[in-house]
Amino acid sequence: MSNDPIYITLLLALISGFSVRLALSFAKQNWVRTYHHTMSYILLPLITLVITKVISGNIALSLGMIGALSIVRFRNPVKSPFELVIFFALITIGIAMAVDIRWGLILTFIIVSIIVIGAFLEQLMRKYKINIFAFSFDESHAINILEVSSNEKIELLEDSSILIQKLILNVPSKEYHYKLASRNRHEVVSLERMLREDNKVHSLDVRYN
Repeated sequence: MSNDPIYITLLLALISGFSVRLALSFAKQNWVRTYHHTMSYILLPLITLVITKVISGNIALSLGMIGALSIVRFRNPVKSPFELVIFFALITIGIAMAVDIRWGLILTFIIVSIIVIGAFLEQLMRKYKINIFAFSFDESHAINILEVSSNEKIELLEDSSILIQKLILNVPSKEYHYKLASRNRHEVVSLERMLREDNKVHSLDVRYN
């Protein structure tokens, strides 16, 4: 186990959890910006660290702690596999910090780097109208959605980098239905303004986050 002063270890665990929170916010994962998520990300590594320190080297206490923790039942639904992975990562950071601060810091650096690089690549590819990540409707609360219906094909939408779905219906005449989504509110607002001046559009629905 780590022989570093406990207050330093606790402080680094706190900073590590908050660093993951900031990285997710930078990646425009808006669900992480709530008070509950922020406090969870700060406290989870600390709590895991203390539990690991307390039960280390004591088999009887370890068994007692497992029994006590098994009583606790978490009923809060996890909205996506990614959110579950982040919680697991925060617990692992706390355990790693208790064993060796270096492992905890290395793990934190790797997690933050992957999140930031992923966000940077997404922004870079969008400049070339390439979407490397598809939107999940589980995170629809964090994105802006635009739905458009028209009796004719709309070239502006056909080539749009934020187009996620296109349907062609024949009831009773041919109808084109487009669904677009973006985390960038300004992008959707600009597109909405142009479409409202298009005579081919007969139905337009927009939902901002």
